[in-house]
Amino acid sequence: MTMSPSVPDNDRPPPARFALGPWAWKEIAYLLANLPMAIAGFVYTVFMIGVGVGLSVTVIGLPLLVAGLQGARWIGRLERGRARAMLGVRIDEPSAITRGSRETGFFPWLWAGLKDPVGWRSLLYAFIRLPWGVLTFTVALVSLFVLWPVLPFIARGLTNADRAMVRGLLSPSDELERRIAELESDRGVVVDTAAADLRRIERDLHDGAQARLVALAMGLGLAKEKLTDDPEAAARMVDEAHGEVKVALQELRDLARGIHPAVLTDRGLDAALSAIASRCTVPVKVDVELTGRPAEAIEGIAYFTVSELLQNVSKHSRARSASVGVWRSGDRLLIQVQDDGSGGARMDGGTGMAGLAERLGAVDGVFVLDSPVGGPTTVTAELPWRDRVGTAPEPTPTAGP
Repeated sequence: MTMSPSVPDNDRPPPARFALGPWAWKEIAYLLANLPMAIAGFVYTVFMIGVGVGLSVTVIGLPLLVAGLQGARWIGRLERGRARAMLGVRIDEPSAITRGSRETGFFPWLWAGLKDPVGWRSLLYAFIRLPWGVLTFTVALVSLFVLWPVLPFIARGLTNADRAMVRGLLSPSDELERRIAELESDRGVVVDTAAADLRRIERDLHDGAQARLVALAMGLGLAKEKLTDDPEAAARMVDEAHGEVKVALQELRDLARGIHPAVLTDRGLDAALSAIASRCTVPVKVDVELTGRPAEAIEGIAYFTVSELLQNVSKHSRARSASVGVWRSGDRLLIQVQDDGSGGARMDGGTGMAGLAERLGAVDGVFVLDSPVGGPTTVTAELPWRDRVGTAPEPTPTAGP
């Protein structure tokens, strides 16, 4: 969730004029309402802070303080709504209180509530508003009877200060709120991807190896029954079962390769990507320029990204050749896959590009597709570089392929 520090043009009030127009009356009403709102907010803040801090040595003190901070969020919401309706200040609502995805229970709730920046800023806003509310109420009321010809200009000047206070203390933190929204979205992508992978593995096991092993068991059972009566038929059935075992083993190897290939674990990206390229239907040149190995998770994402892109080259591109480049630049792992095919690939074209972009985005990666009609197609992916646990940091070459 982001908030621009500048005021959008459509939220700017019209210039102040001597005539008391609708905007002027809204601003005057806002200034007159400042005093009761400031008194209520100040009393709430002093009471909740005093009671919460005073009783913090007891069991109920800190929970009461957290409840007060959550109540302060409602004060902030009310003030944002009042500023939106009467001053034209449009501010996004902050995110809800967050805690670790696996943290449940009383103490995580208590800690998340105590460190809630939105609640503390709302309390600070309510606390400092009392003298300002007295001043604006007094000036607006006196000017309404004494200085009414210039009241629109006075009201505009005072409410501009109000607008600044609302934006400064009640706006969500730009970077923090944006990061929270991204992490919430990325967590959903990771969960959905993991669930889809589990369903795929379950389906492959059920429809492939499991079905063959069931047929194998039935065939061996029949061969056992015929072993004494018809040894030749039993031998043929055992021979067929032997063939089924070979096919089932191959399917299990393919499935294991799809989960995490052994060559990637043993020999790294260079050998693993070369193995993928050898199975592609077009000649593929692989150029991996890495002096060390990234973290296992990053290495696995890079492998499966290239694997899916080369599958797209085989199925959809009508290319005569392709190339894969992998190198490190600073704290980023860069991947580039090119082909000289017909082009025209799109993120929504049903080739899995959107899914790849979501998976990379879930780990702070970047996915860029350049595929004009007629070709060539270039896909560039970036992943954050993290050193493999248990190895020393490697130099950071910057040269690309």
